[in-house]
Amino acid sequence: MALAEAGARGRLLLWPRVVLFGDSITEENGWGASLAERLVRKCDVVNRGLSGYNTRWAKLILPRLISKSTGAESTVVVTIFFGANDSALKDLNPKQHVPLEEYAANLKSMIQYLKSVDVTEDRIILITPPPLQESAWEKTCLAKGDKLNRRNATTGEYAQACVQVARDCGTDVLDLWTLMQKNQDFSSYLSDGLHLSTKGNSFLAAQLWSCLEKKLSALPSLLPYWRDVDHTNPEASLL
Repeated sequence: MALAEAGARGRLLLWPRVVLFGDSITEENGWGASLAERLVRKCDVVNRGLSGYNTRWAKLILPRLISKSTGAESTVVVTIFFGANDSALKDLNPKQHVPLEEYAANLKSMIQYLKSVDVTEDRIILITPPPLQESAWEKTCLAKGDKLNRRNATTGEYAQACVQVARDCGTDVLDLWTLMQKNQDFSSYLSDGLHLSTKGNSFLAAQLWSCLEKKLSALPSLLPYWRDVDHTNPEASLL
């Protein structure tokens, strides 16, 4: 059978999308790659991590990533994972810092936008920033000639605000800041005090999967398992 004829007979295969929207902790893709591996026959996992970005910038970008004409209908989950940069100390890092009240308002704005393009609350997951291991991050800052520009207690305030936004808006939330600190020595979850280590990526992927699995369990596997293909008449199985 000619390829053109096969294409005419079969429906275009469109994978549903899981969109990961966040800063460098998303862009680095360790936890995202783990999710993509789990979902390879069910969804495309689209990484839209933007290193250094805060919610002030993210809310401007989001409509350029997801709209009614660019995949909102096929978007089954969106994770919004910001706060590590918003919570930078204003005096030492004014470019990335976003005041706490504005951070919360920006998260709400992004949720409201997604709802306006029919990505409903049950398909949105907020993720709080992880805890900050100050001594390790201070070494990273000093190596660049900077002072310690973040504090874990401040990051915790942003994490609490993120949790409250999720409650107010009816979305799921993964409180990474709290979950990671249940282990008193959480430094092993972080590579440099701020970004996730291999262990931290695995931890986040596992925690997120427990939430995603419920949302995505009804999605079928796309295309049959190879043993189920009729080798004498593959068209019957594949088109």
